Amino acid sequence: MGKIRVAALGDTSQEKEQKRRSEARRQTKDSKKQKVEGLGLHGGERVAVVEGTDIKPEFKKLIEEVEGGDKSAKGGSTSGRKKIKQRTRSKRYIEKASLVDKVKLYPLTEAVTLVKETSLTRFDGTVELHVNLTPAVLGDAKDKKDFRGSVTLPHGTGKEVRVAIADDKIVSEVEKGVINFDILVAHPSMMPKLAKVARTLGPKGLMPNPKNGTVTPDPEKRAKELSHGQVNFKTEPNNPIIHMAVGKVSFDDKKLMDNVTAVLDAIGHSKIVKVTLSSTMGPGIKVLIS
Repeated sequence: MGKIRVAALGDTSQEKEQKRRSEARRQTKDSKKQKVEGLGLHGGERVAVVEGTDIKPEFKKLIEEVEGGDKSAKGGSTSGRKKIKQRTRSKRYIEKASLVDKVKLYPLTEAVTLVKETSLTRFDGTVELHVNLTPAVLGDAKDKKDFRGSVTLPHGTGKEVRVAIADDKIVSEVEKGVINFDILVAHPSMMPKLAKVARTLGPKGLMPNPKNGTVTPDPEKRAKELSHGQVNFKTEPNNPIIHMAVGKVSFDDKKLMDNVTAVLDAIGHSKIVKVTLSSTMGPGIKVLIS
């Protein structure tokens, strides 16, 4: 059967209005067809011509009404969009940041002094080191790898590190939800047993891993190294940037300088592009690479 059209008797104005709107939409669709030159064409094709028609003057106003109505119905109007609130800094931050020249590269001695002066926290903040490396350290685009290593900080990070060696007792405690360590070191023979608690340790970053040296034939030696200030570092995923803590604001200048120097030496100066120091919530200070 063909389509059945229903119209109210004696009311032709509504039908005429529907026809006008339908014609307006057709005119809009046709008007968007255009002549395209050299865009998305196959080899040997220079011009693709698509015939179109101009919009009749009597339909222009109606088209604007129709399209305007559709946008408002779909929420396309920009007036209803949520405005993004710009971040505002506190007066204290602005005051501290004014002490730092954003363009200047500070010698390490001056940078360490300045990072302590610009500390914002009431508590003993952490001094953070941010190192930008050459993209080459990640390998080629097809086979990107993290750049990682370890370094012994002469004066530690200022945070007590609890290092444990995996055994049956540790596995049993983890199964019960008890975790009393910050780093877990394991002998390779313990890895099958630790597999039972991998879902607990993995998300917390506590699962022993050969890449960071926490799976080793001599776990006692490795645990001693880690408890005496040895820390691991690695780049961000797919980005040649390293972030790590190198001490506390309460450290004297020499201790912070020794720790920073140890990290830069471990990374290798030839791989470093830019170095920045900052305290917790404080402004960044660019360091002159010597």
